[in-house]
Amino acid sequence: MEQLMIRPYQPQDWPRLAAIHDAARLLELRLAGLEDAFLPLEVAAEREDLFGYTLRVAEWAGQAAAFAAYTEDELAWLYVDPAYMRRGIGSRLVRYVQANTAARPLTIEVLAGNAPALALYRAMDFQPVDARTGAMPGNEAFRVTVHVLVFNG
Repeated sequence: MEQLMIRPYQPQDWPRLAAIHDAARLLELRLAGLEDAFLPLEVAAEREDLFGYTLRVAEWAGQAAAFAAYTEDELAWLYVDPAYMRRGIGSRLVRYVQANTAARPLTIEVLAGNAPALALYRAMDFQPVDARTGAMPGNEAFRVTVHVLVFNG
């Protein structure tokens, strides 16, 4: 039996998504030296319009373990619960988004310092095209540098 299933978000997923985001985001920000910029999903979802994206949940053996939010041309959110990392869940979510978007290029931004995410996207055929520095979306008091990567399929 398949341990991983990707499905649409349902309102009852909210507590798990918040737990996934908050644990994974804190880890991401730590890698970038931006731990003080942390905002819980309860705040970030509204500021960054999470529900304006197509939202998919990855379940591992029946438990929500990760989620992705995207548009036709941008993979904007991808978070895997740290307890479920290194199982291929992030890769499967990326492949799902690549297969379910028609626009090319498909773009993602990765915080400078987040070497694991950068390696994941490079392994998934995303190519770096730019680096940008500016205000952090949703928490504009912080300046960030991001790597811009594109997938041309």
